[in-house]
Amino acid sequence: MRLALPICGAQLAQAGMSVVDVMMTGRLSATDLAAVSVGASLWLPLMLFMTGTLMGLTPIVAQLLGGGRTAGIRPSVHQALWVALALGIIAALLLWSVVMPIFRLMAVPEEVASRATAYLAALAFGMPGVALFQALRAFSDGMNHTRPSLWISLVGLGVNIPCNFVLIYGGDGLTGLFGPGLPGWLQDLPALGALGCGIATAISMWVMSLAMFAYTRRSRAYGDIDLWRAPSPPRWPLIAELLRVGVPIGVAIFVEVTLFTLIALFVASLGETTVAAHQVALNYTSILFMLPLSLGMALTVRVGNTLGQDRPDQARLVAWNGILVALGVAGLNSLLLWLTAEPVIALYTHNSEVARLTLSLVGLAMLYQVSDSLQVNLAGALRGYKDTRIIMLITLLAYWLVGLGGGHWLGQVGLFGWIDPLGVHGYWIGLVAGLTTAAVLLGERLRRISKARVHDRFETSVD
Repeated sequence: MRLALPICGAQLAQAGMSVVDVMMTGRLSATDLAAVSVGASLWLPLMLFMTGTLMGLTPIVAQLLGGGRTAGIRPSVHQALWVALALGIIAALLLWSVVMPIFRLMAVPEEVASRATAYLAALAFGMPGVALFQALRAFSDGMNHTRPSLWISLVGLGVNIPCNFVLIYGGDGLTGLFGPGLPGWLQDLPALGALGCGIATAISMWVMSLAMFAYTRRSRAYGDIDLWRAPSPPRWPLIAELLRVGVPIGVAIFVEVTLFTLIALFVASLGETTVAAHQVALNYTSILFMLPLSLGMALTVRVGNTLGQDRPDQARLVAWNGILVALGVAGLNSLLLWLTAEPVIALYTHNSEVARLTLSLVGLAMLYQVSDSLQVNLAGALRGYKDTRIIMLITLLAYWLVGLGGGHWLGQVGLFGWIDPLGVHGYWIGLVAGLTTAAVLLGERLRRISKARVHDRFETSVD
């Protein structure tokens, strides 16, 4: 929990940047709000894929640290930085080159597409910065030092808000806030809208990256690892190991993100009330998901450290202890949903029909809290074993086949004539089934691999 709580704070701070972007552009115009929302549906999956890939560094560092092989940490981090730089540049090039054809394919209105393209073109400059930040964060987390990601994410949020205000609203916004006594050049600043939001986000990304660079260079929390001494050139064996561990994580996260994106697209045909209820319920439960997600990331570090010490029996104990804690967190989340659902939903909407439908969806969300918490922590424990490809395969099966396929069938077709189409409830039942499938399969995988590692060590000691 000591490792997980700062990670949770960092996740909330980074999510807060997206919330601030939506709130501040929405106050300017509906077109700018639509542009930022549509643009986010393209750049966020790219960023999450990069983040997942670079998370492969965390178990590598954790195992090296646990085994006392600290000399191998510095070159491994340098390779992750090379990979991060490459991924950031590729993501920026994609955002500069392919967004307009995608918007045409999606039939996005011309004015919204134009502003969203400008928003993404500006934001693309920050993609290498956020990739480098995530690589350094993965290193710090692997070193059992998770607090820097919290403080630096809060710095990023603190930079994002004023930059957003100045660049989105321009001189008119500053004059409305501070009065007409401002210098003329400040009052003449243009209101850039969605473009300004993209510039502000890119600035925040680079500020976070540079702050993390400065912290890892000056802090004594990393012991004798002089990270910035004699940077290593690309070493393909180390890069290959990072990609072998990290790419399946990135793909698994991408699959999860696209699951919710596709469900939102399917639900869009069911009417405004249904769409509103779905979004409110999803937004509310996503906030609560931050704690089990952070616990899973901390579990990766703890299991990796213990395996690095060549104590697979203790690693097995750590992993299953973490799963018990995850069950406790799931119970806490379900209790919070039970106690706070009605007042929280009232903060989102005053429409009684939307509120009733949202409340029924939150009831289903209470059912999947256990499955959701278990699957994310089982995946975290398996990442500590560097066992990531099986997570990717299970995610594909559970999320797309069971979750999306089953949910779409229940929502649009029903169940072999016995049950009529369930609409949005069918999609949420599909989510429950998909998450439960993932939890069962990942649990069996963890049981097998943790037992096999203990057995291998026993055989080696006997020999």
